Amino acid sequence: MDMLAMANIAKDALDEKLGKDIKVLDLRGLSNIADFFVIASGSNPNQLRAMADLVEEKLFKAGLKLHHSEGYTGGMWILLDFGNIIVHIFNSEQRDFYSLDRVWADAKEI
Repeated sequence: MDMLAMANIAKDALDEKLGKDIKVLDLRGLSNIADFFVIASGSNPNQLRAMADLVEEKLFKAGLKLHHSEGYTGGMWILLDFGNIIVHIFNSEQRDFYSLDRVWADAKEI
């Protein structure tokens, strides 16, 4: 399965857990960090963890393993690194503060 399809699986998992303002940014040609960022917001630490858990489960079932994660215990910004796809799950304050949507404004939104 291609990475765009995997990014869409992550997006659907975030939507299933009622994530807000979900975006898939295509970074191909813009960054060597990853091909795609998937960004979403949640309202509380439990929701952020539930979103992260479902993304990891669905991508694992699709054949993509998690390389690294950060922020799970804090529950304000969870980063899931799947190599070519990086998922950022924020509370609204952290999302506004880090503003990845604006930092990567040159990226095409899928």
